[in-house]
Amino acid sequence: MYCPRCGSQIPDGAQFCNMCGAPVNSNNAPYYSPRSEDNGSFGWAVLGFFIPIVGLVLYLVWKTEKPKSAKMAGKGALVSVMIYVIFIVIYFIIIFAMIGALSSGANAATTMSLFPF
Repeated sequence: MYCPRCGSQIPDGAQFCNMCGAPVNSNNAPYYSPRSEDNGSFGWAVLGFFIPIVGLVLYLVWKTEKPKSAKMAGKGALVSVMIYVIFIVIYFIIIFAMIGALSSGANAATTMSLFPF
């Protein structure tokens, strides 16, 4: 065993250090910090929604340590990605509909000018 103050070696079970006289705590039981409460805050879902990659990373890191918070962050990221995909699909539907309308309108205008009657 070593002295916590000066670092010199002292015999096991000694109450004081032989070199500096510092008291030695013979109770060397490990101290464990209390586990943080996992309440699954809605804030993690909001963070995952606005920054989906952060929500995904938090989900992967916390899935065993803080399962409720991990689930909320993952849900936020998942909802965000689903909304993004829906908007992309709607966007392409609108674009293709506009292209189709423009191309059919152009064909009708050319047909009318070629055959005026």
